[in-house]
Amino acid sequence: MDHIWSPWRMKYIMNHEHKGGCIFCDALECSDGVENLIAYRGKRAFVILNRFPYTSGHLMVVPIEHKPSMEDLDTETLTEIMVLVNKSLKILRMVYTPEGFNVGSNIGSVAGAGVASHVHFHIVPRWGGDTNFITTTGMVRVIPEELSQTYERICLAWNK
Repeated sequence: MDHIWSPWRMKYIMNHEHKGGCIFCDALECSDGVENLIAYRGKRAFVILNRFPYTSGHLMVVPIEHKPSMEDLDTETLTEIMVLVNKSLKILRMVYTPEGFNVGSNIGSVAGAGVASHVHFHIVPRWGGDTNFITTTGMVRVIPEELSQTYERICLAWNK
């Protein structure tokens, strides 16, 4: 894992945890826009851009209910999450034409969850060669698009 990028991410997460809130619950309390990065709100779940993406278009589907694991969610919430994951795949294919995807959830901090108290599902578009020598030798990720541009593109496609 990159040593330059990770401390920034962890500082962001830890600062939110210290304020007594969850980054996902805090985002739900704000108006949607570049500040909270929520691209879509459903009845039981929402879609939000990852503030520290692995690639452009890195989305997360998050239940509105604050639960640490998917087995704590009811069937209706799980169903809506999977529908939103599927729609996210379609939108990302349309907007970015990736060659593949990583889709999954890290449940628990030992599994790599940055926010272990609120389960969430990652949808990461992938391209051949998207991890290159810069990540390996420089320990830096290069994202070809600003987060605000990604947010605008995703929201525009989501609303079509």
